[in-house]
Amino acid sequence: MKVLAIGAHPDDIEVGCSGTLMKYSNDGHEIYLLIMTEGHLGGDASMRKAEQYRAADILKPQEVIWGGYRDTELTPNMNKMVHDIELILRRLQPDFTFVNFGDDTHQDHRALSKATVSASRYIRNVLFYETPTTHDFSPVVFVDIREAIENKIAMLLAHHSQVMKTNIEGLSIVDIARSTAIFRGIQGRVQYAEAFIPLRLFINV
Repeated sequence: MKVLAIGAHPDDIEVGCSGTLMKYSNDGHEIYLLIMTEGHLGGDASMRKAEQYRAADILKPQEVIWGGYRDTELTPNMNKMVHDIELILRRLQPDFTFVNFGDDTHQDHRALSKATVSASRYIRNVLFYETPTTHDFSPVVFVDIREAIENKIAMLLAHHSQVMKTNIEGLSIVDIARSTAIFRGIQGRVQYAEAFIPLRLFINV
């Protein structure tokens, strides 16, 4: 299978669904990452790209694709962004696509989610993931990531410049990610989980 994860910034994918991606990768499936911006307002752009590639060294995707957009300037009515995502979807024809959830305090996350809804209108299996800025996230799909949790943490640590940029005193992104995985695991009755809200999800019977 081909699995595409889309993120507004470097580290969004690692926060939201890297445990699930690691399981797919370990099972021999093809992983592709599309990052729309270089996150330059959160740090030096070249450094953030280098951190993304270090995280990718752990996940080993087939391709890391950069959208070329500017941090904080994604807009939901940007026809070009919808078109650009469509081109990637047509080229890859992914079996599963993961992207930021739309109810979020970060404008780029909201915009990317809305654009992906339009771009993926003919694509099966589109699921939304959460980040620390997500609101009102009530997942119904859970993935047991117990075997991948340490890889997820390692990928987050690869984004070294972002680890302490949580705006929560005394909590790193690793603390938040592990706590979230435990909480979603409790909901799903496992030790650690990632959780998703489907736009569309097909079950093979």
